[in-house]
Amino acid sequence: MGPTPTWWVLSLLFSLSWLAAVGFYLGPIAGVVAFICSQGLVTAAFLATAIRLELEDGELRIGRAVLELAYVSAVAGLDPEATAERSGPKADVRAHLVLRPYARSSIELTLNDPADPVPYWLVSTRRPAALAQAVQTARAARLTR
Repeated sequence: MGPTPTWWVLSLLFSLSWLAAVGFYLGPIAGVVAFICSQGLVTAAFLATAIRLELEDGELRIGRAVLELAYVSAVAGLDPEATAERSGPKADVRAHLVLRPYARSSIELTLNDPADPVPYWLVSTRRPAALAQAVQTARAARLTR
């Protein structure tokens, strides 16, 4: 999951401001170099901080974190308002939060693992209903084996 098109447009405007500022001060070639460098750095930052969600073999991988679906007792897709509540005033300090500012909705994965103090994972996504359904389907397939 990477940034939305709006964030890419903002990064382009940021780089264009570097083009204008450096170009007016040092000349057009330096401005173009500044534009390319700033856009390259922003793109590298976006790609480095993007989170990959993978659902396979009874596991949900979110970045480097791995959650076995056997320990998931419930899955719920949350709209932006519910996400703000569960990550803010009604958050449990023990929860595992994987949130990005460009994805306001999320899914909540309630855990049932006596050995793990984490009560739930809250993972931001642009399509919470689809991801929640995919996790439920994978859980059901895992339970029927």
